This record gives sequence, structure tokens and C-alpha cells, in this order.
Amino acid sequence: MPKILHIFNTISKLRERFYTVAVGKQALLKLISEAEVAEQVYNSNAIENSTLTLEETEKILLQIDLDRYISEREMFEAKNLARVVTYIDQRAKEQELTLEIILSLHKMLILNIRDDIAGRFRKDNEFVRVGSHIAPNPKEVVGRLEKMLSEYNATSHENIIKRIAKLHLAFEYTHPFCDGNGRIGRVINNYLLIREGFVPINIKFIDRNKYYEAFREFDAKGATDIMEEIVGKALTNSYHKRLAYLEGAQIMTLAEYGKMNKISHSNLINKATRQTIEAFLEKGVWKIGVTQKSDKNKPEKHI
Repeated sequence: MPKILHIFNTISKLRERFYTVAVGKQALLKLISEAEVAEQVYNSNAIENSTLTLEETEKILLQIDLDRYISEREMFEAKNLARVVTYIDQRAKEQELTLEIILSLHKMLILNIRDDIAGRFRKDNEFVRVGSHIAPNPKEVVGRLEKMLSEYNATSHENIIKRIAKLHLAFEYTHPFCDGNGRIGRVINNYLLIREGFVPINIKFIDRNKYYEAFREFDAKGATDIMEEIVGKALTNSYHKRLAYLEGAQIMTLAEYGKMNKISHSNLINKATRQTIEAFLEKGVWKIGVTQKSDKNKPEKHI
């Protein structure tokens, strides 16, 4: 608990700083959000075993021909998820998350992939298995989701990291759909974060093993610690990136920063991974924003 509390306090400070520097910079924020869509789509689909690379995902969204054959399903998975990611950026600010909203997001995601299950929960004998976990009976789905939302809304005074982690684990444990549960679950995370005035997060493909470990921990012990750490670091990462752009910092790779300041690259990567320096992942590369006033001190500052 003390560790998560520390991360939450850090995020609270970053959030306050973000709101201060974001004033009058809506155009830049919009550009950052638009530039992130392909990364959101790539990572979320890759976690679900899509073969598309980030570059291929970007080409599909820009309607550029690819150099290899891609199945129609993977094409629609990329385009549909991009549409959902873009849609919730505004929708979340306008309407509270409900089961109806979740169903509409799912319909948008699965359209032209599996129209027979798009926009509806599992029913009758539609049981699903994820690894060794068999999801609850379809008859329990609506009740479990209503309880999930009710508990989330009833804890509005609590730590956002813990709330999002718990909700995400409960959603994925329920696995309410025949297909698309992981992607919709990660979309819901951002819907709620945006609605509550936080920035969206991007759970990365490179963290997939730890992400799956979080589900195993929850299944076995009902614990949320690992997922809290994932959500907390993803949120910190997202703020670091936005602040680097909004504060007009010089953005460089950690490798460049290490050379310039004679700091071990592996040491910097370790700190970036733990998010104890203001580094962020962008297109799979660790970067950092360096201000003119304190080029040396800011990246080394522990937060």
C-alpha cells in the first residue's frame, strides 16, 4: 500500500503540473492524442496476438498499402479500435460509463469482424476460457458488471490507481463478451480516466507478461497489487510525455541523453522502467524531455 500511495502522490503532483501548463494549449494536446492512436491500437492488439507491427498499424490507419498480406480481420481490428479510441476521447467527457455505453463500444470494435456477437454480452451456453480461467456463467455477466460499476462509483474518494486496477481485473475476470474483452477492457480504463480528468494510459505490449501475471494473481488470491503497479506506471509515463511537450522541453532519446551527460544507458533505462526519472516510451523508444534551465538535474530528479 505505501508504494501505491507514493505513486498516487506523484501522479497527483504531475496532474497539477499538467493542468497548469496545459492552459491555452488545446491544439497541441489534440496533436499528442491523435499521434498516440496508432500506438494505442498497436499495443492493445499485440497483447491479443495480432501480428501487425506499429509501422503496419500506422500504414493501415493512413490507408497506405502494406508490403505483405494482412487478413481482413486484422485490418478491421486496427481500424475499428482506432475509431473506438478516438471516439471515447470526447464521449467520456459527455456521459457516465454505463452497460449501454460498453455495449456500443463493443459493437464499434467487432463490427465487420463478428457481426453475430457485436454489441451484446455472452448468452445461453457461450462459455469462454482464458488460459486456465473459465469465465463465469453468461447468466452472471450483467449482475457482475453492474456490481463492478457500482463499486467503482461508490469509491470515488479513493486512489484512482486502485480503482482502475480493481475494475479492470473484475471486467476481465467476468469476460462478458465472446470476443474483444481485452481491448474493450483497456478502452474502458481510459474512458474512466478521461472522465475523471486524468490522461489516458497505454498498457504496452512489452509489459504483456507482467500484465498476464496480474490476472493470475487476481484469479488466485483476489489481489490487485501487480495491476496497480502497471496502471500507476502507465499513468506516470503518460504524464511525463505530455509534460515534456507542453513545457517545451528538448526531447531526446535516453541513449542521447546518457552520452551527453556521461551516464550509463543501462542505469537510465532501469530508472525509466521504474519511472523514477521523467522518461517516457514513444514508439518503443525511451525518451526524456530536457529543459534549458536544468538539463542535468531534471532527468535525474527522483519523483
